[in-house]
Amino acid sequence: MLQPYDLMEQLLSAIEDHITETVTIADLSKRFYISEIHLQRLFKFAFGTPLAGYIRSRKLAASVEKLLKTDYRIIDIANEYGFTHEQAYIRAFKKEYRITPGELRRSGTIIKVFPPLQIFPENKLPNGAMFGPEIVMVPQFRVIGRRFEVPFDQSVELPPKLAKRFWEEDRLKIDNIAEKNVYYGITRIVDIREGYSHYLPSVKVNDISQVPEGMMADCFPSGMCARFHYIGKHHYYDINADMARGMYDAICDFANRQGKKYETQNQKLYFERISDEDYDGTYCQMEWFTPIRHL
Repeated sequence: MLQPYDLMEQLLSAIEDHITETVTIADLSKRFYISEIHLQRLFKFAFGTPLAGYIRSRKLAASVEKLLKTDYRIIDIANEYGFTHEQAYIRAFKKEYRITPGELRRSGTIIKVFPPLQIFPENKLPNGAMFGPEIVMVPQFRVIGRRFEVPFDQSVELPPKLAKRFWEEDRLKIDNIAEKNVYYGITRIVDIREGYSHYLPSVKVNDISQVPEGMMADCFPSGMCARFHYIGKHHYYDINADMARGMYDAICDFANRQGKKYETQNQKLYFERISDEDYDGTYCQMEWFTPIRHL
């Protein structure tokens, strides 16, 4: 199977190359040797939009030029772009642009079309790809876990090992878990002069009334965050220093980007979120959040 970056790059190209054909998710899944369900999950995870909706939007966008620059019949344009019936094309067109193809021809209304998605070389990481960021609002949530002091010179290598140990051992001692299959790794830097960060491998809980001995409760405050998406061709347990370093670098690039509209909180607080249900035997998925404020 393809590496995540190559998979997404070739998937986007395949959609554009066959824009005037009937492009189905079933056909694409066979082409790239991945199940339909996981192909749709990976696409939505990477780009934040459903694969079927993206294909439809791109077909409609491509059809607009033919609609406005030729006198082809609407039924012929519908057939050319893979719509089985003229009415199906008209309904989809009106839902997308709030105007019918015929009305657009007559009125000269300016409409906004969905351009092709792009994936850039900087998205490429060893055995994976990084997407984002997108700006999201994270509600407050509580976790229970075991806190560690991680020296800065071990901040890449050590957390994956601590996460694995927590997931296999400590997690089983915690009751009232809110998301049974989801891991949260929270990093806090209280004072950079201390030379270490606090790392909390944890799970989200419904309440913090019962904290096992040796563990602690923590609360991530509600607020605006930059969310990154990582897709890797490996198991979660196989995340190594090179992969983690690539993810850290992507976040640092965002934090230091020129002309930015948002500012991170000096990278003093962030968390990763992993659901083991998203692993399909080939590709894993990880989300990474860091609080931001609008400049």
